Amino acid sequence: MDIRNELMDHVPRLRRYARALVNNRDLADDLVQDTLERALSRTERFQAGTDLRAWLFTIMHNVFANQVRKASTRAVHVSVDDDAVPEGEFAVQANPTRALEVRDLDYALQRLPAEQRAVVLLVGLEEMSYTDVALALDIPIGTVMSRLSRGRERLRALMAGTQPGAKLQVVR
Repeated sequence: MDIRNELMDHVPRLRRYARALVNNRDLADDLVQDTLERALSRTERFQAGTDLRAWLFTIMHNVFANQVRKASTRAVHVSVDDDAVPEGEFAVQANPTRALEVRDLDYALQRLPAEQRAVVLLVGLEEMSYTDVALALDIPIGTVMSRLSRGRERLRALMAGTQPGAKLQVVR
């Protein structure tokens, strides 16, 4: 299979990760597009026999990091195309509790430091191995495990409504 065709198989994962990473549908789609453009322009750099998914997430991480560095000079993105919002966006959820849980999780994820959020999303959402995450983010595997541990602890605290690092007291 041609690498260009294989890239298309990874688009849904890239979109899911980008949306969780930037918390804005339009900017996430832009991030995916930038990632795919960069990958397509550098297909000769991909080493056959290696993990294409990890290579794409490495590219996405680097594109995202570059965008964050430039963010202070860019204006805030605001969508003005009201027709682009599908009607389903306004539909009432069948299970409002589930929708609230997802909203709270998304809110908590956005409160994590970017380094922890990236690791938590790649391991938890994308089910990547620690080794693949380390390669994608260009950090040691021990740093992956440390960021994941701290990120999960912080997420638990945020979801429980406590301050991260605070101990819960049991009242008897």
